[in-house]
Amino acid sequence: MNFQIGLIAKKLGMTQVFKDEGDRVPVTVLHVTGNTVTAHRTAERDTYTALQVGFAEKKANRASKPEKGAAEAAKVGTFYVHKEFRVPAAALAAHPVGSQLGADLFKEGARVDITGTSKGKGYQGVIKRHNMEGEKNSHGQHEFFRHGGSIGCRKTPGRVHRGKRMTGHMGHERVTLQNLEVIKVDAERGLILVRGPIPGANNGFVTIRAAVKPAIKAGNNKG
Repeated sequence: MNFQIGLIAKKLGMTQVFKDEGDRVPVTVLHVTGNTVTAHRTAERDTYTALQVGFAEKKANRASKPEKGAAEAAKVGTFYVHKEFRVPAAALAAHPVGSQLGADLFKEGARVDITGTSKGKGYQGVIKRHNMEGEKNSHGQHEFFRHGGSIGCRKTPGRVHRGKRMTGHMGHERVTLQNLEVIKVDAERGLILVRGPIPGANNGFVTIRAAVKPAIKAGNNKG
């Protein structure tokens, strides 16, 4: 488990930047302005420590009664997205309820893990969903071009194996990409530029955290 603080971000899209050496780097632009600490989870009350963060503020008249009650108790606004980040107890004092988390939480060259929901592709066949080859179009082959082929096992075991790659719903899954490089941080505009593509469509919400694998190796991933 990742015990490092993170941010909720809005994916704006992809562009490119050029390094001093002239190398072109494709980047995804993430907007993080508006991350607000809305609650604390403490070991005494909740048996674990975490920060609850809200993002993308919405009007109070669009919030439910439980949302309004929690916001009034914490003296913060109402938000469309809420996430909890498991952190050490010391991080709770450093980030009180109502404080803002900005893009300066990450540095250029840092490694991050990004979690989002991949684009939904609907119901797809085995060629697109599992990259199967398909049948050859030779020697009189007809009416059987993009099928999955036989799925049975004859007498033994006489059934279809569990997990058989077949047609079905593709995409719209929670996906995490690890060890992505932060190319540039614009704290004034609240932008973080990350090398390469990340899951989800433009204007979707993702979670960005410090990479867990380097933290584990360095002994810094402690809850």
